[in-house]
Amino acid sequence: MAKALIVVDMQNDFVTGSLGTKEAQEMLPRLVKKLEAAVNENWTDIIFTQDTHKENYLETQEGKNLPVVHCIKNTEGWEIVPELQKFIPRAKAVIEKKAFGSTRIPSLIKPYEVVEFVGVCTDICVISNALLVKAFYPEQVVAVDASCCAGTTPENHRAALTVMKLCQCKIEE
Repeated sequence: MAKALIVVDMQNDFVTGSLGTKEAQEMLPRLVKKLEAAVNENWTDIIFTQDTHKENYLETQEGKNLPVVHCIKNTEGWEIVPELQKFIPRAKAVIEKKAFGSTRIPSLIKPYEVVEFVGVCTDICVISNALLVKAFYPEQVVAVDASCCAGTTPENHRAALTVMKLCQCKIEE
């Protein structure tokens, strides 16, 4: 079975930086183990996304609604966390995205039977990308490993998982 594992926005700013959470830090070791297993499974391709903003972030609609500077391209906060750097050379793609959802993902994941999402933030970017894929390919299995995701808050994480389950995404605990 062909499978794509999409690692959403596991960047310094979302783990230990300006928008970091305790939950993201606690989830990281589980994600490392999952990626180590994926590397050993030759039927799993890894795709990373990177939230990517410019210096004028606070002037954008997102910046006005979430006035916390983060993931400015080519800064330390924009970089994928050190614990996951070793997996980047194995990745099929690293996608810079300027919005919550990436319009590039649907073209990359068409041949896969299963597309699984992990990463942050469950309630913003993970859900946006999972539902985008589900809209493009309603018969494709879209899965989310809840143990390898973290939301802006534990409550928002759980709410996003509930919504994705209602939209027929397979939630793995």
